[in-house]
Amino acid sequence: MNHRDFGLSETQQDMRAMARDFVEYEVIPYAREWDRREAVDPAIPARLGELGFLALTLPEEYGGVPADMLSYVLATEELGRGDSSVRGIVSVSLGLVGKTIAAHGSAEQKERWLPRLASGEALGCFGLTEPGTGSDAGSLRTRARREGGDWIIDGAKMFITNGTVAQVALTFARTGEEGITAFLVPTDAPGFTATPVHGKLGLRGQATAELAFDGVRVPDTARLGEVGRGLGIALGTLSRGRISVAAGAVGLAQGALDAAVRYTTEREQFGKPVASFQLVQELLAESEVEIRAARLLTHQVARMADAGASPKEYATEASIAKYHASETAVKVSNNCLQTFGGYGYIDEYPAGKYLRDARVLTLYEGTSQIQKLLIGRALTGVDAM
Repeated sequence: MNHRDFGLSETQQDMRAMARDFVEYEVIPYAREWDRREAVDPAIPARLGELGFLALTLPEEYGGVPADMLSYVLATEELGRGDSSVRGIVSVSLGLVGKTIAAHGSAEQKERWLPRLASGEALGCFGLTEPGTGSDAGSLRTRARREGGDWIIDGAKMFITNGTVAQVALTFARTGEEGITAFLVPTDAPGFTATPVHGKLGLRGQATAELAFDGVRVPDTARLGEVGRGLGIALGTLSRGRISVAAGAVGLAQGALDAAVRYTTEREQFGKPVASFQLVQELLAESEVEIRAARLLTHQVARMADAGASPKEYATEASIAKYHASETAVKVSNNCLQTFGGYGYIDEYPAGKYLRDARVLTLYEGTSQIQKLLIGRALTGVDAM
């Protein structure tokens, strides 16, 4: 039995196989082109919806596909192996927005948004990070004030995945002394604008934006959850999201290792394959061990979620998986580039893209340093932040 199949049900293996086929035929052949032009094919979200990847774990009555968290992780790993920019569409629209609406939304909100998100007709973006607020989410400055039965939102968000293509923005805003509140803001609302962010080091195919809210008016029915409970919703959502990032990081690392193995067994120097040199095999062996460890950590937290643990209960395990997997993706992709030598430095070969895409995984949804502090707090009971 292949070690990657151990403990997986037939259904889970089928989910992974479907994702692998999609990646092999519809993602990998075009990833370099998307990276160069800084845009994924606009038909990809609909295709993700058609195959059910944007509906995994959502309630069936709203168009969801019955699946456990581990199946979602397996699919996300394959998408990450193909192109992190494609994986990000699913991680954000489904993982951060769709699942949050399913967990905290009213019947009206679920009916309005979940079928469209599940089918790929609509995409969601997650409006938490701001130009002046990253890791310290509790200090965000976007504000929402009551005006009759409506809320008026003013502020800005930064580095928002799907920002220029989303139809709904899950937005967190300060609501006076009550704290932070979450809102589902239609992106066609007057006063809402999304400006593309270009020139990124990696994830160049991903639609990243700065969002501006200039007197955006939404009814109270757009409020997600109770007033003042938005920060708790955001933190729980990030715990779930870190599982997805970890899975995508494992996939990216696997793709980089696969590329390194192919290249070093085909490329010859001094009359023999590069793979025959001991120090090259050391790079490959280190990469394999780190990937297996990251995969097991990610599967562990997914199984906890499937066993009924809440985001709060598996938060530390999610931080551990996200931290180790994202750092592994950087290490393995760097090893991959090293095995390619000079060819790794040009985009005719995939090594450079793996490294550029991997680097941001240690930054978003909580930097590696934040993950260490969260893990340390869980160990000691002492908050170092």
